[in-house]
Amino acid sequence: MKETRSIVATPISETIEIERQFEPAIAENSRYPSYRSTEAAEGFQLMDYWRAIRKRLWLVVGIAVLITTLTAIYVARKPNIHESRAVVQVDNEQNNPDLVSADRQRPSFNQDPSYFNTQLQLLWSDSLLRRVVKENNLDSTKEFQAAKEGGSSLLGRLSRAIGLSGAAAASNTQEPLETNSSLASSEDIAEAVRLAPYVELIRRSLTIDPVREARASNKDTRLIEIRFSSTNPLLAAAVTNGIAETFSIANQEKRSGTSRKTNDFLQDRIADLQSQIRQDEQKLSSLTAGVGILRTSETQTIVLDRLAGLNKQLLEAENSRKNAEAIYRTVDADPSRLKAQADEATERFRTDRETLIQQLQTDTIKKISDLRKERARLLQEFQPGTPEIKELDVQIDTYQSELDKAVGGFNRQLGDYRDQSVKTLIENLRTKYLQAKRQEDEIRRAFDEQYNQAQSQNQGEVNLKLLEQNIESNKGFLDNLRKQVSGNDVASQGSDNNISVTEIAIPSETPVGPRRLATVIAALFLSTIFGMGLALFLEYLDDTIRTTEEIENYLQLPALAAIPTIDSVPRRKLLLVGGSTAEEEEERANSELLIYADSNSALAEAYRQLRTSILLSTAGHAPKSLLITSSLPSEGKTTTATNTAISLAQTGAKVLIIDADMRRPRLHQVFGVENGEGLSTLLSSDFTDDDITAIVKQDPNTKLYMLTSGPIPPNPAELIGSEQMANLLKAMQKHFTHVVIDSPPIASFTDGVLIASMVDGVILVVHSGKSSRQIIRRSRQLLQDIGAKILGVVLNNVNLSSQDNYYYYYQSYYKSSNSAEDN
Repeated sequence: MKETRSIVATPISETIEIERQFEPAIAENSRYPSYRSTEAAEGFQLMDYWRAIRKRLWLVVGIAVLITTLTAIYVARKPNIHESRAVVQVDNEQNNPDLVSADRQRPSFNQDPSYFNTQLQLLWSDSLLRRVVKENNLDSTKEFQAAKEGGSSLLGRLSRAIGLSGAAAASNTQEPLETNSSLASSEDIAEAVRLAPYVELIRRSLTIDPVREARASNKDTRLIEIRFSSTNPLLAAAVTNGIAETFSIANQEKRSGTSRKTNDFLQDRIADLQSQIRQDEQKLSSLTAGVGILRTSETQTIVLDRLAGLNKQLLEAENSRKNAEAIYRTVDADPSRLKAQADEATERFRTDRETLIQQLQTDTIKKISDLRKERARLLQEFQPGTPEIKELDVQIDTYQSELDKAVGGFNRQLGDYRDQSVKTLIENLRTKYLQAKRQEDEIRRAFDEQYNQAQSQNQGEVNLKLLEQNIESNKGFLDNLRKQVSGNDVASQGSDNNISVTEIAIPSETPVGPRRLATVIAALFLSTIFGMGLALFLEYLDDTIRTTEEIENYLQLPALAAIPTIDSVPRRKLLLVGGSTAEEEEERANSELLIYADSNSALAEAYRQLRTSILLSTAGHAPKSLLITSSLPSEGKTTTATNTAISLAQTGAKVLIIDADMRRPRLHQVFGVENGEGLSTLLSSDFTDDDITAIVKQDPNTKLYMLTSGPIPPNPAELIGSEQMANLLKAMQKHFTHVVIDSPPIASFTDGVLIASMVDGVILVVHSGKSSRQIIRRSRQLLQDIGAKILGVVLNNVNLSSQDNYYYYYQSYYKSSNSAEDN
């Protein structure tokens, strides 16, 4: 049997030695981390597609197996399909060459390619297929009845339930209305409705194609191939032969019926033309006598001559009116256009008035000058206040006032005259416009009277010419119809049917379908493609982190370790002194602590790798204080913090773990200790080293020191962000080699962000297959914004069975080595 190994045996000492040897080189390289930035920039590679498909391989296999199995069952239950084939030949449609003249020769097949295509469409016509059903009594066969009812299968019942089957369609039809149409009677319409489901059944299994010279050749022939498929080989042959035979017979009936219908139509048309010619001749005679036309020449009449003269006068009057109206409308809308004429009239008025004003000024100034001379003379004799002097002053003022009034009145009269001249010019233009309009209206009335008289005579002349032309045309058409009647009687004699059946259909012994193997292979291929596409689509929708490669590619952070699921690793059995009880064994089996895991398990190796990454994460010395947090709750940060602290303590270092999650503390539950005093107790008051020593506890199994959260305070964030917290961390770092802190999720609370600014490094825990990339990016950004040093990411709860994981190979290696030792 294999000997039980201790958790701190040789593997740990070897790991420590390796860490010390390579510490300088790894520390130097850690300054320049490379996180596959090149591969991340290249996008989704082919290997990524393969990993996505392999991750959901059972989904792809399940879909492929399920769809292929259902398809195999479906095609296995389908009955065999037999196909029958008949060939119809379509020749040129022409009459007996011995009875038809050269001018009545019908176009050949090569000259009328649409004829052959028309026959192809007629083979598909509902009327032909209805006739096949009636003449061969196909509506009474059990195969057609079963197909019409949709069968007894689940698909048939569903079709009838939703109204897609023929039975459901027939049950929804109403009684046909009475009609007097010449195309079809009410009985014909009702019969067509009754046979419509059978026609549709035939059309589903019917194939009609022209026969070519070879499959790879485009050279056409005059042959048409008719194929019909059915589960009954006899029915398939019967339907195929019925279609070919009915098509040939219908063509012959149509040709002979066309000749008879043509003769009847021509005879009726001849009688109508003769009657119409007689009526037109009588009408021409009476119309010639009723219309009186006096001509001045062969093409002119008196009325037309007078109409031409009035038309010329009307054009002249209309032009005069338009010119007058244009001038009046323009000036009325914008009187400034009369500025030149108004200025000219105003200038003449101003010149006349200025002459009068100058004469008045000359006379008045002379009188004023004489009075002033007289006043100057009297001032030599009298005082200025004497009556003689005052009288002269009054006279001088009077003349001066009259002169000023005359000048001011002249200016006012000049402005009034300008405005009045513009109004006078506009009114003259309006009068000219109205006169031109009255003259135009008078001429137009005379023109309209003369035009009506000319129109009446012209209409009569036109009617006469139309009647004459119509009579001549009808007479020519009548002669042509008589010739066609004679030629049609000759051409209808001895014409053969140009459509014949060259190959009849025989029952087939070998079925042509269903192609079971090909269908199953196609189902397997398509279902596999669908499963792979669904797997890729689910991978596209998956926004979680599952592997360390995704951490480095999407987060651009180093992946420190990948922690497997605790429930998937074997538990280590410890024999205590005096033996162990069943409750203790069960408690250890369910414990999440590293000390109860097998030392050779993937879990122990994962935490050893995490310990190595932490010790070598910074240059010069390992981080003294370490924050372990996550983005969201339940990502395993407490378990990771506890086991990381245990792993560090196994190296002989003095390690303290602090439960800084004062919202949902779990550290005291993990170690089974009291939580009466703790971190909140120290932060809520001044503390000393003795207080710290009294509150900090040590686990005897792991030799790990712990500081629980203590009573939950009402303000955890204020306590965490206080100066007391920073002082506490500094004091703790003096007494302990490493201080590991467990905090609340940083995406939900600010506690972790506050602590991150106080520690040497931060480790972000990511739950594999649960944590969203967007939330983790946001958490990373929060830490980077405050300048926290992120040592890396721990991928927690990794599936060991995934071959994409390194620990899958590690576990396989240890299993193989243990098996060799046992042997």
